Amino acid sequence: MQIEMVDLKGQYNKIKSQIDHAVISSIESTSFINGPAVKEFQYNLEQYLGVNNVIPCANGTDSLQIAMMALGLKAGDEVICPAFTYVATAEVIGLLGLTPIMVDVEPDTFNINPLEIEKAITTKTKAIVPVHLYGQSCDMESIMELAKKYDLYVIEDNAQAIGADYTFSDGRKLKTGTIGHIGSTSFFPSKNLGCYGDGGALMTNDDDLAKKIRMIANHGQEKKYHHKVLGCNSRLDTIQAAILNIKLKYLDSYSQARNAMASFYDSAFAEMIELEIPKRQRNSTHVFHQYTLKVKNGKRNELQEYLASKGIPSMIYYPLPLYKQQAFQQYVMTDFSLPISENLCEQVLSLPIHTELNNDHIDFICNSVKSFFNNEI
Repeated sequence: MQIEMVDLKGQYNKIKSQIDHAVISSIESTSFINGPAVKEFQYNLEQYLGVNNVIPCANGTDSLQIAMMALGLKAGDEVICPAFTYVATAEVIGLLGLTPIMVDVEPDTFNINPLEIEKAITTKTKAIVPVHLYGQSCDMESIMELAKKYDLYVIEDNAQAIGADYTFSDGRKLKTGTIGHIGSTSFFPSKNLGCYGDGGALMTNDDDLAKKIRMIANHGQEKKYHHKVLGCNSRLDTIQAAILNIKLKYLDSYSQARNAMASFYDSAFAEMIELEIPKRQRNSTHVFHQYTLKVKNGKRNELQEYLASKGIPSMIYYPLPLYKQQAFQQYVMTDFSLPISENLCEQVLSLPIHTELNNDHIDFICNSVKSFFNNEI
């Protein structure tokens, strides 16, 4: 049987008529930039997230960069981020002349550890970028308390967790991406809410910040040909917005399907001493952008090869902590080491988890994983 890591074609076929109509309507309108679908999607996403302002942009990396520009961070300012994440999180920090300060993550949730954040704070620290990795929220209550204590900005990297809910100790419930000063997200095709090209967005409840973000994303202009600040050109095109308007309607059902698959995986692997199933953060729902196991017996790479021989794709997110990437060598001492991040890079393996998997697929994946370890024994 054919199993995909991400089955975008299967997902498209289920909503083909709606997507095709939305795309053709956008083309026929000839409003290819900032057309009606962009404004409609902005409004619909604001309503879904319960946030005052959504500002669409060209991609998720731009959304992080624009957020830092809007906060007025200056060269030499330090920005704390996890070492165990995708490169974009720290890449934009360096591109803006800021200093990425990479800290360790929690071994079970994979998310940035608030205790490590506080240890890394100096007089140069200006912001924290928590990444809601694999689909569930970081410990945002603790992070926001640190931000208040040390007068820091919080930029949420919500590219993997759109739709997740975080519950505070007082019972307040907010969507990830709406808790910090600014939230950012990506609509890369493989995301839970993905378009058919590049796309991204920023979210904030601060109207003044939203005004500045809009200017920066549009060449620094509030009024055409009148440029108040240095900006960039970062827009979500109308066709992508039209696609996202359709897919947003299905986002919660996609999350429910992913959770059902994750529960199936959990049951299959819960008693296997060689594996550790993903831990759920108690204050957060999980939208399972990835279902990531920890392979504890040093056989991760062999397991991946075995699964590949059975036609089962899998991915390692991520094979190196950021500070071991050549691009970031200038920011760390030669002997710099974060043990949890390094261990995770040797252990994590993500299995297929998407809306087009059926029970036969999942049975086959689970049985194949078990057969690998049975053969090892």
